Amino acid sequence: MSGNMLKIENVTMQFGGVVAVENLNLEINEGEIVALIGPNGAGKTTAFNVVTGVYQPTNGAVWFQGEKIIENHPQGKMKAQYKGGHAGEYTQVLAPTPDKVTRLGMARTFQNIRLWKSQTVFDNVLIAKHCRTTSNVFSATFRLNRKEEAAQRANVLELLEVVGLADVKDELATSLPYGKQRRLEIARALAAEPTLLLLDEPAAGMNPQETEELTAFIGEIRDRFHLTVFLIEHHMNLVMNISERIYVLDFGKLIAQGTPSEIQRNKRVIDAYLGVTEDA
Repeated sequence: MSGNMLKIENVTMQFGGVVAVENLNLEINEGEIVALIGPNGAGKTTAFNVVTGVYQPTNGAVWFQGEKIIENHPQGKMKAQYKGGHAGEYTQVLAPTPDKVTRLGMARTFQNIRLWKSQTVFDNVLIAKHCRTTSNVFSATFRLNRKEEAAQRANVLELLEVVGLADVKDELATSLPYGKQRRLEIARALAAEPTLLLLDEPAAGMNPQETEELTAFIGEIRDRFHLTVFLIEHHMNLVMNISERIYVLDFGKLIAQGTPSEIQRNKRVIDAYLGVTEDA
């Protein structure tokens, strides 16, 4: 591991009187595959939404590749010295939109598959390339940068080859079997050229064979694209087989962290989560 990729620092996310995530701290190093697990409603997807700019945290900060990209400390106002010599207070807030977070180098999938239903497999992936284009509105409208467009289309074809979808590139995305739709969603995320890939329950709805294939696939794309992977998952075979480290949430609070073997032996995790079935 050559450096810190993601750091979540004292993050709290509150919706009215409901605290979905409370004082969450975790770190992911470059090149790791790290899992975030816990019962349904534990706050896992909320944490993903904070990291990717969907939600602004009630409190806390997110660091990405050594740079603070998200911050909100409404309760911890800092003293500022103004030119007139009078002390004042201000609240430091950094709240990038999801598209800006994507341009920084993060890409994600969703618990419920979100594909462009009326678009082909190829176009679903091509759409994601817009965040890396250098064309402005005028040149894009009149297709003046043909060289860049050709390069993007060639890259999409290469991605579809890698994920095993090149033979169905002209089919509607929703015509694909469920497992292939999941792969398409990952291919679309890869098209954004991330350094950190966030996968929200990528094996949801898959049969055992599809889950086994997905486990190998995640490892392959991590190595091929030099990615760091942060995933939420309920399939414990996948989590234990592929993760270097695991964080466990329960009712919005971090209750454990460690290697797969450490988590499997942790009594608090067993009582809160591992003692239930995967379908619970």
